[in-house]
Amino acid sequence: MATLFKSAAARTAAKPPAAWSGSSAVLGAALLGFFLIALDAMIVTVALPDIGRSLGGGMSGLQWVVDGYTLIFAALMLSAGALSDRIGARRAFGGGLVLFALASAACGLAPGLGVLVAARLVQGAAAAVMMPASLALIRQGFADQAERARAIAIWTAGGAVAAAAGPVLGGLLTASIGWRWIFFVNLPAGLLALALLARVPASPRLPARVDWAGQVTAVVAMGALTYGVIEGGAEGFGRPLTLIALLVAVAAAAGFLVAQARGARPMLPLGLFRSKVVSVSVLVGFVLNAAFYGGVFVFSLYFQQVRGLSALHTGLMFVPMTALIALVNLSSAKLAGRFGPRVPMVAGQLLAMTGLAAVATVGAHTGVWVVAALMVPVGLGGALAVPALTAMLLDAVPADRAGTAAAVLNTGRQTGGAMAVAVFGALLAGQDTFLAGMRWSMLLAAAGLVLTAGAALTLPRAGRRLSAPR
Repeated sequence: MATLFKSAAARTAAKPPAAWSGSSAVLGAALLGFFLIALDAMIVTVALPDIGRSLGGGMSGLQWVVDGYTLIFAALMLSAGALSDRIGARRAFGGGLVLFALASAACGLAPGLGVLVAARLVQGAAAAVMMPASLALIRQGFADQAERARAIAIWTAGGAVAAAAGPVLGGLLTASIGWRWIFFVNLPAGLLALALLARVPASPRLPARVDWAGQVTAVVAMGALTYGVIEGGAEGFGRPLTLIALLVAVAAAAGFLVAQARGARPMLPLGLFRSKVVSVSVLVGFVLNAAFYGGVFVFSLYFQQVRGLSALHTGLMFVPMTALIALVNLSSAKLAGRFGPRVPMVAGQLLAMTGLAAVATVGAHTGVWVVAALMVPVGLGGALAVPALTAMLLDAVPADRAGTAAAVLNTGRQTGGAMAVAVFGALLAGQDTFLAGMRWSMLLAAAGLVLTAGAALTLPRAGRRLSAPR
């Protein structure tokens, strides 16, 4: 990242300010925004035991610290693109960035677990606005297709770097100066992104309508389902409040489907799912993210609660798992170009499944670096499969539906991560020992990948394009 900004500074000296603001400033701001979004999904995991000791709350409270962010991020992402178009990408990104920074400060200053979870919800909402706006800014700032492709590749690498750096940085900050600094670290990066954004020209406003009925029912359905699973795991699924939450989730989900089927401008066009490629791709994305983020959640607790490692040492255990993600992303694109997207898509799922099955065999005295090595296929499998399934999905839809299809895929992926934390946490809380809950979690994720790999094998070698579904 330092190299990026050094090169930007060199170009500034040779070009007029308008050229700088139209390219490097756009890319720098968008890159920093995506880096922060991805970082906050990962950096918190290794700090969870320290947060629990500081603020209390037990397993369910720690689950909400993770899911408060991911859940709202997933639930609002589909509507956030329409909001970005309506008010302009620059304004949407700037507003989301300010809100993200303020919520980060609130997280760091939180006097209790309830305030922390509330601030994480706001963080997730801000991230949902920033994500589509950052891509829209790149589209605005890079008119040339080849330059835009390179800019998007750099933007994507920012997320991969954040995934690799998150656990290590979280462990370092937690061990050295306290868990609150995993949130305060967002402030200087946010200020730098705002400074770069000030050099970006204003974005055009486009006509767009927010699907309020769909958005409200989506948030209620996902929130109630997550609450029901988390509280059911902690207190039992027979409790009245848990049953009510699950019933509300079912009713809200039904309302969402009705709103999407009957709405004039639904945020999720159900016609997209007439394509088997779209349906399977979204399902695979859901399960892959469930395996990865659910695994990171469980592994973080395992290393600290079972093995007694510090937050810093726990963060280091994730380096082998995440260090090669960016490189494997690029390899996936090459494999898809040579053999078609189905090959890396299936191979990645089977690789991740193998890692999860291996981790399910570890015990309380397995060497920690052995466990770290067994986690590597989980990270690399997802890195191999996700670019291929994304390419297959986008090839299967008309150009005017590409943005919506991408948003649907990313919503499915984020929902998978949120649901995995809820379900795996319930399994950890519901078993006699942590290791038993961990084994069931890993085996459940592995079984899911076996099923989705089988579904992916039924897809054509190349995506079959849809007629424009409405």
